[in-house]
Amino acid sequence: MLPSIFVSHGAPTPPLDGCPSREFLTGLGATLPRPRAVLAVSAHWDNAAPAVNRVAVNDTIHDFYGFPEALYRLHYPAPGSPELAGRTQQLLSEAGLRADADDARGLDHGAWVPLMLMYPQTDIPVVQLSIQSHLGPEHHLKLGRALVSLRSDDVLVLGSGGFTHNLRALDCWRLDGPERPWVGEFSDWVHAALSEGRTGDLTAYRRLAPHAADAQPEEDHFMPLFVALGAGGVGAGAKRLHRSTTFGSLRMDAYAFS
Repeated sequence: MLPSIFVSHGAPTPPLDGCPSREFLTGLGATLPRPRAVLAVSAHWDNAAPAVNRVAVNDTIHDFYGFPEALYRLHYPAPGSPELAGRTQQLLSEAGLRADADDARGLDHGAWVPLMLMYPQTDIPVVQLSIQSHLGPEHHLKLGRALVSLRSDDVLVLGSGGFTHNLRALDCWRLDGPERPWVGEFSDWVHAALSEGRTGDLTAYRRLAPHAADAQPEEDHFMPLFVALGAGGVGAGAKRLHRSTTFGSLRMDAYAFS
Protein backbone atom coordinates (compact mmCIF):
# COMPACT_ATOMS: atom_id res chain seq x y z
CA MET A 1 0.00 0.00 0.00
CA LEU A 2 1.47 3.32 -1.03
CA PRO A 3 2.07 5.94 1.64
CA SER A 4 0.67 9.41 1.18
CA ILE A 5 3.38 12.01 0.71
CA PHE A 6 3.86 15.69 1.49
CA VAL A 7 6.63 17.61 -0.26
CA SER A 8 7.64 21.26 -0.19
CA HIS A 9 8.06 22.77 -3.63
CA GLY A 10 9.34 26.19 -2.51
CA ALA A 11 10.03 28.60 -5.34
CA PRO A 12 9.28 27.16 -8.81
CA THR A 13 13.02 26.89 -9.55
CA PRO A 14 14.07 23.41 -8.24
CA PRO A 15 14.26 22.05 -11.82
CA LEU A 16 17.00 24.64 -12.44
CA ASP A 17 18.62 24.98 -9.00
CA GLY A 18 21.22 22.65 -7.55
CA CYS A 19 19.60 22.68 -4.11
CA PRO A 20 19.25 19.74 -1.68
CA SER A 21 15.49 19.56 -2.22
CA ARG A 22 16.01 19.04 -5.93
CA GLU A 23 18.36 16.15 -5.25
CA PHE A 24 15.81 14.66 -2.85
CA LEU A 25 12.88 14.97 -5.25
CA THR A 26 14.92 13.56 -8.13
CA GLY A 27 15.47 10.38 -6.14
CA LEU A 28 12.10 10.17 -4.39
CA GLY A 29 10.16 8.41 -7.13
CA ALA A 30 12.59 5.50 -7.19
CA THR A 31 12.13 4.89 -3.45
CA LEU A 32 8.36 4.37 -3.78
CA PRO A 33 6.36 1.57 -5.41
CA ARG A 34 5.43 2.80 -8.87
CA PRO A 35 1.93 4.32 -8.71
CA ARG A 36 -0.63 3.75 -11.43
CA ALA A 37 -1.70 7.39 -11.01
CA VAL A 38 -1.06 10.45 -8.85
CA LEU A 39 -3.63 12.62 -7.10
CA ALA A 40 -1.78 15.91 -6.58
CA VAL A 41 -2.98 18.45 -4.01
CA SER A 42 -1.20 21.74 -4.61
CA ALA A 43 -1.24 25.00 -2.67
CA HIS A 44 -1.74 26.82 -5.96
CA TRP A 45 -5.25 25.67 -6.76
CA ASP A 46 -7.20 27.31 -3.97
CA ASN A 47 -10.90 27.83 -4.55
CA ALA A 48 -14.20 28.00 -2.72
CA ALA A 49 -15.07 24.30 -2.90
CA PRO A 50 -13.21 21.07 -3.77
CA ALA A 51 -12.67 20.42 -7.46
CA VAL A 52 -10.73 17.94 -9.57
CA ASN A 53 -9.37 18.48 -13.06
CA ARG A 54 -10.76 16.02 -15.59
CA VAL A 55 -8.67 16.16 -18.75
CA ALA A 56 -7.10 13.75 -21.23
CA VAL A 57 -3.68 15.44 -21.14
CA ASN A 58 -2.54 18.03 -18.62
CA ASP A 59 -1.44 21.45 -19.77
CA THR A 60 1.50 22.99 -17.91
CA ILE A 61 0.50 26.16 -16.08
CA HIS A 62 3.34 28.65 -15.59
CA ASP A 63 1.67 30.49 -12.74
CA PHE A 64 4.59 32.72 -11.72
CA TYR A 65 6.33 35.86 -12.88
CA GLY A 66 9.84 37.25 -13.11
CA PHE A 67 11.79 33.99 -13.24
CA PRO A 68 14.42 32.84 -15.77
CA GLU A 69 13.10 32.24 -19.28
CA ALA A 70 14.28 28.62 -19.13
CA LEU A 71 11.61 27.93 -16.51
CA TYR A 72 8.83 28.97 -18.88
CA ARG A 73 10.12 26.54 -21.51
CA LEU A 74 9.59 23.56 -19.21
CA HIS A 75 6.50 21.46 -19.83
CA TYR A 76 5.06 18.42 -18.09
CA PRO A 77 2.36 16.93 -20.36
CA ALA A 78 1.35 14.08 -18.09
CA PRO A 79 -1.84 12.27 -19.06
CA GLY A 80 -4.92 12.93 -17.01
CA SER A 81 -7.31 10.31 -15.71
CA PRO A 82 -11.05 10.95 -15.95
CA GLU A 83 -11.51 7.64 -14.12
CA LEU A 84 -9.46 8.80 -11.11
CA ALA A 85 -11.16 12.20 -11.21
CA GLY A 86 -14.55 10.50 -11.00
CA ARG A 87 -13.42 8.13 -8.26
CA THR A 88 -12.10 11.08 -6.23
CA GLN A 89 -15.42 12.90 -6.62
CA GLN A 90 -17.26 9.77 -5.46
CA LEU A 91 -15.10 9.32 -2.37
CA LEU A 92 -15.45 12.95 -1.39
CA SER A 93 -19.20 12.82 -1.92
CA GLU A 94 -19.47 9.77 0.33
CA ALA A 95 -17.66 11.81 3.01
CA GLY A 96 -20.12 14.69 2.62
CA LEU A 97 -17.72 16.79 0.53
CA ARG A 98 -19.10 17.69 -2.87
CA ALA A 99 -16.40 18.11 -5.54
CA ASP A 100 -16.81 19.73 -8.93
CA ALA A 101 -14.95 18.75 -12.11
CA ASP A 102 -12.93 21.18 -14.21
CA ASP A 103 -12.61 19.97 -17.79
CA ALA A 104 -9.96 22.50 -18.85
CA ARG A 105 -7.45 23.07 -16.06
CA GLY A 106 -3.95 21.63 -16.24
CA LEU A 107 -1.22 21.33 -13.58
CA ASP A 108 0.10 24.36 -11.71
CA HIS A 109 3.73 24.54 -10.63
CA GLY A 110 2.96 23.15 -7.19
CA ALA A 111 2.09 19.90 -8.96
CA TRP A 112 4.37 19.76 -11.99
CA VAL A 113 7.59 20.98 -10.35
CA PRO A 114 7.94 18.03 -7.93
CA LEU A 115 6.44 15.55 -10.40
CA MET A 116 8.88 16.59 -13.13
CA LEU A 117 11.72 15.62 -10.81
CA MET A 118 10.08 12.50 -9.37
CA TYR A 119 8.69 11.04 -12.61
CA PRO A 120 10.39 12.80 -15.54
CA GLN A 121 9.04 10.36 -18.16
CA THR A 122 5.54 11.94 -17.84
CA ASP A 123 3.99 8.49 -18.25
CA ILE A 124 1.98 8.38 -15.00
CA PRO A 125 -1.53 9.90 -15.12
CA VAL A 126 -2.04 12.89 -12.83
CA VAL A 127 -5.24 14.40 -11.44
CA GLN A 128 -5.19 17.55 -9.35
CA LEU A 129 -7.47 18.27 -6.37
CA SER A 130 -7.97 21.83 -5.14
CA ILE A 131 -7.65 23.14 -1.59
CA GLN A 132 -9.85 25.59 0.32
CA SER A 133 -7.41 27.43 2.56
CA HIS A 134 -10.15 29.54 4.12
CA LEU A 135 -11.65 26.37 5.66
CA GLY A 136 -8.53 25.49 7.64
CA PRO A 137 -6.72 22.33 8.75
CA GLU A 138 -9.65 20.20 9.96
CA HIS A 139 -11.37 20.50 6.58
CA HIS A 140 -8.22 19.35 4.79
CA LEU A 141 -7.68 16.50 7.23
CA LYS A 142 -11.22 15.37 6.37
CA LEU A 143 -10.45 15.67 2.65
CA GLY A 144 -7.44 13.42 3.10
CA ARG A 145 -9.27 10.85 5.17
CA ALA A 146 -11.87 10.50 2.45
CA LEU A 147 -9.08 9.45 0.08
CA VAL A 148 -7.40 6.72 2.13
CA SER A 149 -8.72 3.90 -0.07
CA LEU A 150 -6.96 5.33 -3.13
CA ARG A 151 -3.67 4.22 -1.66
CA SER A 152 -4.80 0.58 -1.83
CA ASP A 153 -5.48 1.11 -5.52
CA ASP A 154 -1.89 2.18 -6.26
CA VAL A 155 -2.70 5.90 -6.35
CA LEU A 156 -0.11 8.21 -4.84
CA VAL A 157 -1.76 11.02 -2.86
CA LEU A 158 0.81 13.80 -3.11
CA GLY A 159 0.43 17.02 -1.13
CA SER A 160 2.67 19.83 -2.36
CA GLY A 161 3.11 23.07 -0.44
CA GLY A 162 5.66 24.56 1.92
CA PHE A 163 6.68 23.47 5.42
CA THR A 164 7.33 27.16 5.97
CA HIS A 165 6.36 29.75 3.38
CA ASN A 166 7.15 33.39 4.12
CA LEU A 167 8.06 35.12 0.87
CA ARG A 168 8.53 38.47 2.57
CA ALA A 169 11.40 37.02 4.60
CA LEU A 170 13.29 35.52 1.64
CA ASP A 171 17.02 36.07 1.32
CA CYS A 172 16.67 36.21 -2.45
CA TRP A 173 20.39 36.41 -3.10
CA ARG A 174 21.44 33.30 -1.18
CA LEU A 175 19.86 29.98 -2.07
CA ASP A 176 21.73 28.32 0.81
CA GLY A 177 21.67 31.28 3.19
CA PRO A 178 21.40 30.76 6.96
CA GLU A 179 18.04 29.66 8.29
CA ARG A 180 16.14 32.26 10.29
CA PRO A 181 15.67 31.17 13.93
CA TRP A 182 11.87 31.22 13.81
CA VAL A 183 11.91 28.85 10.84
CA GLY A 184 13.64 26.18 12.88
CA GLU A 185 11.50 26.71 15.97
CA PHE A 186 8.26 26.35 14.02
CA SER A 187 9.51 23.38 12.01
CA ASP A 188 10.79 21.57 15.08
CA TRP A 189 7.40 21.97 16.76
CA VAL A 190 5.53 20.61 13.73
CA HIS A 191 7.95 17.71 13.38
CA ALA A 192 7.48 16.75 17.03
CA ALA A 193 3.69 16.95 16.72
CA LEU A 194 3.73 14.79 13.60
CA SER A 195 6.12 12.26 15.13
CA GLU A 196 4.06 12.00 18.31
CA GLY A 197 0.71 11.76 16.52
CA ARG A 198 -0.63 14.96 18.10
CA THR A 199 -3.18 15.60 15.37
CA GLY A 200 -5.31 17.85 17.57
CA ASP A 201 -2.34 20.09 18.25
CA LEU A 202 -1.52 20.19 14.56
CA THR A 203 -4.99 21.30 13.55
CA ALA A 204 -4.64 24.04 16.19
CA TYR A 205 -1.13 24.95 15.03
CA ARG A 206 -2.12 28.56 14.42
CA ARG A 207 -2.64 28.96 18.16
CA LEU A 208 -0.08 26.49 19.54
CA ALA A 209 2.96 26.47 17.26
CA PRO A 210 5.71 29.04 17.87
CA HIS A 211 5.96 31.73 15.18
CA ALA A 212 3.05 30.26 13.20
CA ALA A 213 2.12 33.62 11.68
CA ASP A 214 5.72 34.13 10.51
CA ALA A 215 6.08 30.60 9.16
CA GLN A 216 2.70 30.58 7.39
CA PRO A 217 1.49 34.18 6.87
CA GLU A 218 -1.24 32.67 4.73
CA GLU A 219 -2.38 29.09 5.16
CA ASP A 220 -2.52 27.87 1.57
CA HIS A 221 0.95 26.27 1.51
CA PHE A 222 0.35 24.37 4.74
CA MET A 223 -3.01 22.83 3.87
CA PRO A 224 -1.63 20.09 1.53
CA LEU A 225 0.22 18.71 4.57
CA PHE A 226 -3.12 18.03 6.27
CA VAL A 227 -4.53 16.32 3.18
CA ALA A 228 -1.50 14.02 3.05
CA LEU A 229 -1.73 13.40 6.80
CA GLY A 230 -5.42 12.54 6.52
CA ALA A 231 -4.82 10.24 3.56
CA GLY A 232 -2.37 8.29 5.69
CA GLY A 233 -5.36 7.12 7.75
CA VAL A 234 -6.41 7.58 11.37
CA GLY A 235 -3.39 7.04 13.59
CA ALA A 236 -0.97 7.14 10.66
CA GLY A 237 2.71 7.24 11.45
CA ALA A 238 4.76 10.11 10.06
CA LYS A 239 8.25 9.62 8.62
CA ARG A 240 10.38 12.61 7.68
CA LEU A 241 11.96 11.97 4.30
CA HIS A 242 13.85 15.23 3.88
CA ARG A 243 14.72 18.50 5.58
CA SER A 244 16.53 21.51 4.19
CA THR A 245 16.13 25.27 3.93
CA THR A 246 16.36 27.55 0.91
CA PHE A 247 16.59 31.34 0.81
CA GLY A 248 16.68 31.47 4.62
CA SER A 249 12.93 31.20 5.18
CA LEU A 250 11.63 28.27 3.10
CA ARG A 251 11.81 24.92 4.85
CA MET A 252 11.64 22.21 2.21
CA ASP A 253 10.76 19.27 4.46
CA ALA A 254 8.95 16.20 3.16
CA TYR A 255 7.02 13.44 4.97
CA ALA A 256 5.45 10.07 4.29
CA PHE A 257 2.29 8.93 6.12
CA SER A 258 1.09 5.35 6.45
